[in-house]
Amino acid sequence: MAKTTLEKGQPAPPLCLPDQGGKRICLEDLKGKWVVLYFYPRDNTPGCSLEARNFSCLRKEFEAENTVILGVSRDSEESHRKFVEKKELKITLLSDETADVHRTYEVMHPKNFKGNEVMSTVRTTFLIDPEGNIARVWDNVKASGHAEKVLSELRALKQQ
Repeated sequence: MAKTTLEKGQPAPPLCLPDQGGKRICLEDLKGKWVVLYFYPRDNTPGCSLEARNFSCLRKEFEAENTVILGVSRDSEESHRKFVEKKELKITLLSDETADVHRTYEVMHPKNFKGNEVMSTVRTTFLIDPEGNIARVWDNVKASGHAEKVLSELRALKQQ
């Protein structure tokens, strides 16, 4: 499957999107912090729920490392709000209904679904450093254990 051409060392593309409460979150406002920016296909699906719960469980550990966690999907703010409530999530979810940010980050790719080719979000995570540069990219992420891997890599990068 195709993957993003964005690489370690490049400036992270700008983004400003509404969160589950309607507040606009902009990447440039987070300078000085590490950012975990993870793209996922849909709210309330098994893999996406697992990934969001895992990041929520580790939120305090990420915060101790001066890190903000942002999940992004094409779902609406309302869908995100219900997802957060239903799954008792402790992270921020951003709504990209137009998929503009998905296209900028190159995380949408063709997928065969029931015999038809559809554009689908490929689960992808970007770790962005405090200067706003991409420090690490994970493509075709498997939800299980991913949050722990990101936290481990973050800690390793901070020790360098």
